[in-house]
Order: sequence, then structure tokens, then C-alpha cells
Amino acid sequence: MTRLVVVTGTDTGVGKTIATAALAARAAGQGERVLVVKPVQTGIGGADPDPHDIDTVAALTGVDTLELAALDEPLAPDTAARRAGATLPTVADHAARVRALADAGSHDAVIVEGAGGLLVRLDLDGGTLLDLAELIGAEVVIVARAGLGTLNHTELTVAALRARGIEPAGVVIGAWPCSPGVAASCNRDDLPRHTGVPLLAVIPEGAGSLLPDAFVEAAPSWFA
Repeated sequence: MTRLVVVTGTDTGVGKTIATAALAARAAGQGERVLVVKPVQTGIGGADPDPHDIDTVAALTGVDTLELAALDEPLAPDTAARRAGATLPTVADHAARVRALADAGSHDAVIVEGAGGLLVRLDLDGGTLLDLAELIGAEVVIVARAGLGTLNHTELTVAALRARGIEPAGVVIGAWPCSPGVAASCNRDDLPRHTGVPLLAVIPEGAGSLLPDAFVEAAPSWFA
């Protein structure tokens, strides 16, 4: 049976894409056939476009990837779509697509990377990544910052998941500094204690700059 995983951040810019790549690399290293799906990518237009997250994951890990929708402006998907006069698949559409991919049996794990945080709207009807995770029955991994503010943001994300009856699979610290300060060092211990959710992995800052072979080799060592 195909394993379904949703990766969400406590905020934008917390290292979610590199954490997704690390999860994919670890699974592939354990012999799983992995597909990473990005329901909606934003920020791909303009003079200085953002890289597609699935391209980053594919380059680092070599696993299969799929992007379902893309928008130019670096905004929440629903806002970017409204400003562009564009349509978006509904969260129910995304759920059906992910389920079909899982049921096809071509992959042992399908990892879905969200956009920003858990309650960011992925469609024009108010559907969120939380709705998607619930619809497909996925385990959810939370990517958090190392520094100040992360305890509050992570506990809010955990509370939102538990309110839907979803127990998070674990927390990943998305970018661990080379010289962590007191706040980061305390947070590393306090995140599992405050949330009751295990700390799955601590990814070193700059991991996304590693060459693919080095990334794949190192990724398993970042997990507890």
C-alpha cells in the first residue's frame, strides 16, 4: 500500500522544500519508489522568478516529481490566482489526483509538499492543505524554524491538526544553524516537550547547496 505524507511548514521560508527532499532521499535510500507532488507553486514569474520546488527536489534526490498548478506572483495561491484572473483545481481535485497516483501502484511513497503553512488556501473555495491531508488520510510532517517564535508557531500547527483528529507524525527543524544560539538550542529540546510530537530530523543550514550525491548520502544522518 502506498504511503501518503503531507509536508507543511509553520510558516514560509522554514526549509520545507529541503526537508521534503530529505524525506524523499531517506525513503529512496530505504528502497522505496518515491513521488513528490507539489499541488500549487507560486512565484515563478517576473524578472526574478523563484525556482520550482519540485525542480529543487528532483535535482537533489533524483526521485519522481509532479507539479499540479503554477502561478506567477509569490503570494498565497488563492491570492495569486485571483490577481491573475486564473482558475485553480479545488482541494478535492488535488485529493483525487493524489489518490489516483497512489492507487496506480507505481510508487511506494507519495510525498505532498504544501505552500507555506497548514491553513494557506490552495484553491479559490477556501480549501487548505489541512483539508487535503484529511481527504487523503496522509501522515503529516511539520517543518519548523530553529529560532525564536518556533514554539508558538509549531504548537498552533499541531493544535490545528489535532482539532481535525490528525496526530502529526513528527517535526523537522528545517535549517539548523552552524553556531546555534541559546534560543535554538533550547528549542531543539523544547519542541517535542511542548508539542508532544517527536523530533524527526534536524537539517543543517545550507544542506540545499550540497551536490546531489552528497545530499543523498547525508540525508539519513539528519533523522533521529
